[in-house]
Parts: sequence; C-alpha cells; structure tokens
Amino acid sequence: MSRRQVGGSTRRGGDSGSFPFVGALHSKSRSSPLLSICLVLVGACLLIGYAFSGPGLFKTIREVSKITGDYSCTSEVQRAIPVLKNAYGDSMRKVLHVGPETCSVVSTLLKEEETEAWGVEPYDVEDADSNCKSLLRKGLVRVADIKFPLPYRSKSFSVVIVSDALDYLSPKYLNKTVPELARVASDGVVLFAGNPGKQKAKAAELSKVGRPAKMRSSSWWTRFFSQTNLEENEAGSKKFEKAASKMSYKPACQVFHLKPLH
Repeated sequence: MSRRQVGGSTRRGGDSGSFPFVGALHSKSRSSPLLSICLVLVGACLLIGYAFSGPGLFKTIREVSKITGDYSCTSEVQRAIPVLKNAYGDSMRKVLHVGPETCSVVSTLLKEEETEAWGVEPYDVEDADSNCKSLLRKGLVRVADIKFPLPYRSKSFSVVIVSDALDYLSPKYLNKTVPELARVASDGVVLFAGNPGKQKAKAAELSKVGRPAKMRSSSWWTRFFSQTNLEENEAGSKKFEKAASKMSYKPACQVFHLKPLH
C-alpha cells in the first residue's frame, strides 16, 4: 500500500518579488560571507514561520494528522477478553481473531487457561516483532486477504472475533467476508466496529490500507446483517452485556454478536 504524500509547491529562489532577503544577496557582490549566511538564515526562519501560520505545507500535514486520528478496536478486544470468557464460557477455548495486530490478541488469549488461539492478519507484517514472527512460524498466525475465502474448514473455531478490519471494507466485500467469518465459527462471531462521530481511523492502518476507515452506525450494521441473512446472537449479546455490567466494562467500540452460519 502506498502512503499519500503531502507536497507543497516550491518557488524559484531567483524571483525578485518572492524573497527580498535572497534578492539582497545578489544586489551587492561586496557583502561579506558572514552577512550572506545571516541573511539566508533569517529568510529560512521567515519561511518556516509562514508555513506554520499560513496555508503552507506544515499546516496541511497537521490537518491530515487531525483527520486520520487514532483508534483501535483491537486493543479494545484485549480489554474485553475477561468479559467474553465470562459470557461465552467454554466456547472461548478455541478462538480465531481476525484483524490488524492480531499477534497481540493471540498472545493475550494464549495466556488464558485452557484456551487455544489463532489469528489472521489482513495486512503485511514486515515490521513484526520477534513474538509475532514466532507465531507466524508456528502457524498460529497467518497473513491472508480477508476479501477472499478464509483458509479454514467450516466450524473450525468455537468463537471468531474480528476487529479493525471490516471498517476498511466496502459493502461489496463485506457481503462475502462477514458470512465467511460466520462459516468458520461453531458458536458465534463477535464483531468490534468503530463508532461514527466518536472515533477516527488509526493513522498506522491508514498507511497500510491506503484509504480511511468507514465508521458505520448501529442501524447500518443491523440492516446489513438482515440483508446478508445473518442472525444476531441475542443470547450471547445479553450474556455479554450482563458480564460487562458486572465487571464495570464499557466498550469504546460497537460490539455485535452473530450466530454461526450453518
């Protein structure tokens, strides 16, 4: 994925109407080298000040950073693991996590007693740490494009958890990907999605994906589930809410519970 570059236009240093200090350098050939250096430094300071105060390059960079923001439902998953275990009980013994930074989620799950965990990373892991590389070598984590069928048999996992991945997909691919998640689950799917108006795309993921995340409302997801013949897991949702209330857990992301597709 390519990064979007923010570039500004440059002016020729010889334009007499642009930089008066540079013109002064050329007007008097007898000026001392020290004076010339001082004038160049002063001119550079003025340019930097203009860039930050006016509609210059640096202001554009700040605006882009402000737009992209920073959020992660994957970190939210790690906070929610005790709640999920309380709500789903024995079903949390064989879990698949799908989403960026899945190595961190899998590592956390593997620390839980009697829990097996696998992960699917939708993007490249060139900058993976030693722990993530170890999980990749063992086959516990694999890199796969989730726009295509998952490399697992039906009912391979009891619970499938997905975070920070579906927000970047268009409805065209969501129509295929979400049913795939439900296909490989035997007990249910837990979907963590961003909150519109409250969260913004994580800058690191934006650079990988090449486009901003699409934060969809709860009503949008409800319509989507209905249109794709996916049933919401009301029993799982109620157990999750009860466990969350008991453990004083308030999710920052939207959490949806779906029945497996069988």
